[in-house]
Amino acid sequence: AATGRALRWASGRAPARGLRASPRARTAMPSWVIDRYGSNEVLRFTREMMFPIIHFPNEVIIKVHAASLNPIDLSMRSGYGATALNMKRDPLKLKTGETEFPLTLGRDVSGVVMECGLGVSYFKPGDEVWAAIPPWKQGTLSEFVVASGNEVSFKPKCLSHTEAAALPYVGLTAWSALNQVGGLNQSNCSGKRVLILGASGGVGTFAVQLMKAWDAHVTAVCSHDASTLVKKLGADDVIDYKSGDLEEQLKTLPLFDFILDNVGGSTEKWALDLLKKWSGATYVTLVTPFLINMDKLGVADGMLQTGVTVGSKTLKHLLKGVHYRWAFFMPSGPSLDEIAELVDSGKIQPVIDEVFSFSEVPKAFLKLEGGHARGKTVINVTSRQ
Repeated sequence: AATGRALRWASGRAPARGLRASPRARTAMPSWVIDRYGSNEVLRFTREMMFPIIHFPNEVIIKVHAASLNPIDLSMRSGYGATALNMKRDPLKLKTGETEFPLTLGRDVSGVVMECGLGVSYFKPGDEVWAAIPPWKQGTLSEFVVASGNEVSFKPKCLSHTEAAALPYVGLTAWSALNQVGGLNQSNCSGKRVLILGASGGVGTFAVQLMKAWDAHVTAVCSHDASTLVKKLGADDVIDYKSGDLEEQLKTLPLFDFILDNVGGSTEKWALDLLKKWSGATYVTLVTPFLINMDKLGVADGMLQTGVTVGSKTLKHLLKGVHYRWAFFMPSGPSLDEIAELVDSGKIQPVIDEVFSFSEVPKAFLKLEGGHARGKTVINVTSRQ
């Protein structure tokens, strides 16, 4: 993907240019923000959010056409991860007395490049792009957002902005777990038995499709009312976790080469017993105590506790013949390039639960808060009033 970026630059796709400083009629924009942590009442609409500014040569400003919500937005609204995220926002504590507020939530964006920094040669104003903005940056529930060029990718040509906004964050989260942490790729998945726990949510629906695109055998766990959707996405076996003891149901199946756990909790206590021993089989969970530890214990003690926890669990399971791993969302334009190719080839499609207008953001949060989503909750930002 990185080579593709270089080739596109060399072919004149987006010639180098200087820092743009186009005149603006205003310095503020519409945005949904929070001024404190809490439940849904902390969401506030404003037309006076500061317009994003390019601070670094590799940044671009994107006009947001569509965004989407993820569980992390609910968590961040309530203050989850604030200690770690604020350290990332201001590691040297230079902004004494300032806070992260007003804070804009939203990680996914599909839109059009409006302005580019001096070091950006891969994109130009007018390009249709998509991206997942890291949680320590201002989010996408806004008219414009600034992103690093290496976080951005060209939007799949076959998708509308509304469709494209459903994929970046969940796609990169699944990509991190399966490819970068789990070591799976197109050349080594054929015939592998993969179990996906929590298969009907955003990450799960993407993971099912990616594993089928890479020719794995997929067993998906979800509720009965989501089974039709998950089968349509290509799952070979679908297990209803409500129809009986899930552990016992899974024990009747052949052992697995890989498990992706989107659920956490008690599943970790027995799921690793479903892996093939001494074969390189791997369990990867997306439910980790990393940010919770830092919120509760502070940065230093939280990181120490996290290191002790993951180290002890890794060693414990390694002695039993299986690999234990944690995975996290990682922003990556090159990975989105690869995902876009899979989308344009028809191997991955967005799964959208419901679409809301920009004026309905609080309603969209309540929808997500209700749980049991079948895919993503998308916000049409260009439909704002």
